[in-house]
Amino acid sequence: MLEMASVTAFYGKTPTLHDISLTVGKGECLCVLGRNGVGKSTLLRTIMGLVTSMTGKLTVDRRSLEGSPTYLRAKAGLGYVPQGRRILGKFTVRQNLELGTFARDDGRGGIPETCLASFPYLAENLNKRAGLLSGGQQQQLAIARALATNPKILLLDEPTEGIQPNIVADIRNAMRHLNRDLGLTLILTEQHIKIARELADAFLILDVGRVVAEGPIADLSDSLIKEHLTI
Repeated sequence: MLEMASVTAFYGKTPTLHDISLTVGKGECLCVLGRNGVGKSTLLRTIMGLVTSMTGKLTVDRRSLEGSPTYLRAKAGLGYVPQGRRILGKFTVRQNLELGTFARDDGRGGIPETCLASFPYLAENLNKRAGLLSGGQQQQLAIARALATNPKILLLDEPTEGIQPNIVADIRNAMRHLNRDLGLTLILTEQHIKIARELADAFLILDVGRVVAEGPIADLSDSLIKEHLTI
């Protein structure tokens, strides 16, 4: 579903990712791990075309995207939930969700049922201003807005960071449902090893912009965690 081959990404003239190669199959969940500042967010931004430039190859569903602008990557099937959520606080929940539909490739409007079924609180509060939601509810809205694009692959940058535990559980369950029941391909960055082990089929660990370990999630050993993830 997604393949990167020998990708190096740049902010300005400075390389921030180095020779990254990875493959994610249809319906799989890949968890990208690493300490703060090692390039996890940059990896997702590179996939979305939000860095200055990149070299190497990037394909989604066998379609070459390395030279494509961000809006065409969205239409090709990439949904993105950035770190910090970036919902529009003065807009209602409904209006935020409707914004996501503009990136659909099929030209259909209306909020997809998947968005509302995955997050019942949003369905019950469509006319509430998004800025009045809690942080966890705003994260649910950011995920639902990305789902409104009708993505083939959903990229989530630290989806459980700084969120109250009860809503972390709701988000984890929603991601599990989207991936395992609906077959949506997920790529997420995470700090919580427990969530990574619960959700992911495979893992990748970054350090200073380079892949230092990868494999099936069963191979994420305590020794790898101690070496590359503990502070």
